[in-house]
Amino acid sequence: MKEGENMFGRKVQKETYDRDELRPVIRSSICTGEKVAGFKELRTGKFTEIMLIRNEEDRKLFLERYDISPSELKTEW
Repeated sequence: MKEGENMFGRKVQKETYDRDELRPVIRSSICTGEKVAGFKELRTGKFTEIMLIRNEEDRKLFLERYDISPSELKTEW
C-alpha cells in the first residue's frame, strides 16, 4: 500500500480539526472491547464519534486522515 492510500488503493482525503479545542481519542468498551475513534472537546468533555476501529488498518487510517501522530492518540475506557 502506498502512502496516502487506504487498503483499497484509494487516496485518503485529509481532514482537519481544531487542535486547540479537540483531542483525538479512542474509546474502548471494557465489556465488549469495541473501539471507536473520535474527538473529545477539551472544554466540555463531549465525545464526537468518527469511525469504528476494527483493526490496526482502521487505526492507521484515522491517524493519517487527520494527520495525528500515534503519541497524540489516547485511549479511554
